[in-house]
Amino acid sequence: MKNQTLSTLINPSHWLNDAIEFSIAKTRDNLAHLSSFPERTENGQWIQTDPNLNGWWVGGHWVGLLWLAYAATGDVSLTLAARDWANRLLPRRPELDDHDLGFLFELGFVLGYQLTGDEALKQPALLVASILSQRFNPRGKFIQAWGLLDASPELRGRTIMDTMMNLDLLFWAGKEINDPRYVEIASAHAHTTLKYHLRPDNSTSHACDFNPDTGAFIKQDTHQGMSATSCWSRGQAWGVYGFADCYRATGDPEFLNASHRLIEYIWPRLPTDLIPFWDFDSPLIPNDVRDSSAASILAAGLLNLASVENDPKLAVLWRDRAVNILDSLWKNYSSRDTKEASLLLHGTRSKPHNMMDHGLIYGDYYFVEALMRLSKPELTIS
Repeated sequence: MKNQTLSTLINPSHWLNDAIEFSIAKTRDNLAHLSSFPERTENGQWIQTDPNLNGWWVGGHWVGLLWLAYAATGDVSLTLAARDWANRLLPRRPELDDHDLGFLFELGFVLGYQLTGDEALKQPALLVASILSQRFNPRGKFIQAWGLLDASPELRGRTIMDTMMNLDLLFWAGKEINDPRYVEIASAHAHTTLKYHLRPDNSTSHACDFNPDTGAFIKQDTHQGMSATSCWSRGQAWGVYGFADCYRATGDPEFLNASHRLIEYIWPRLPTDLIPFWDFDSPLIPNDVRDSSAASILAAGLLNLASVENDPKLAVLWRDRAVNILDSLWKNYSSRDTKEASLLLHGTRSKPHNMMDHGLIYGDYYFVEALMRLSKPELTIS
């Protein structure tokens, strides 16, 4: 998310420094109390992942927060903490059963490498990019989301919108080692997502199922959304951000247009405070739960899009919309007047699994990422 081109547009609102200072202070406090990776809050405290899971899929977001805290403060002790927590992800390197290696190692290692220049942080991420590339199904031209490569056909043939956020690790690795295969895999998956997840009305399905042996498309589906035909708000936000990454890496205008299309769907469906309900098609709106993490991802995604936008007027529009979302998150959804351990309140992990109204570590990460994009646009942050 290399957004140096936004530097002339930045005009931070009066609350920006307060929000960053609050976020850094709470991150330091969490650092002093956590023994394992935070995932969601219950009763104001972090539910921490099983240490044997080595970060599960969310460990990179906690390490990424520590790297961003260092970027904001220059405090070397925070780099030491980030390295310590990143090392806890290292047992995940050889795993072949999860697409979320991208989340873990881009935020845990590539981000640290970009901020410090330490070559030692680069090598684990390059190895993981190689592992992630093995999840590519050349018949269907998609990256398998879950399960081992010899899992059931149902797992081997499933794609999800979240994978759009893991493609940037492949783009980065391809550039680092000058291997076009990584770029080709990531681009192919993005085109498959564009073809089968996006609907004519510019909404997206969370999941799609394919025949893993022939590559034939079977159906749209969901795991965390309301239904196969609904639009899960966090998935839509993943797409805004991820397609902007794809455009930056390839210059393919289809990817830029995809981000535009997803925003066209989102914006008129946001409530007045700009924080989306967990699913845009919920029949309970306006009395259903929100997802603050979808809002923070969308804000970061809009700024990511603004950094690659060809039309200067649109770049300003995307930035202004991001600022308005962040303003609402800070004023209405932050934990600054509470004892909550998370930065943001009212995230929805998965309403179909009855997991609602939490703080979520990925919501916190993208909130701070977006704040840092505004505060220090010269930074290179993945």
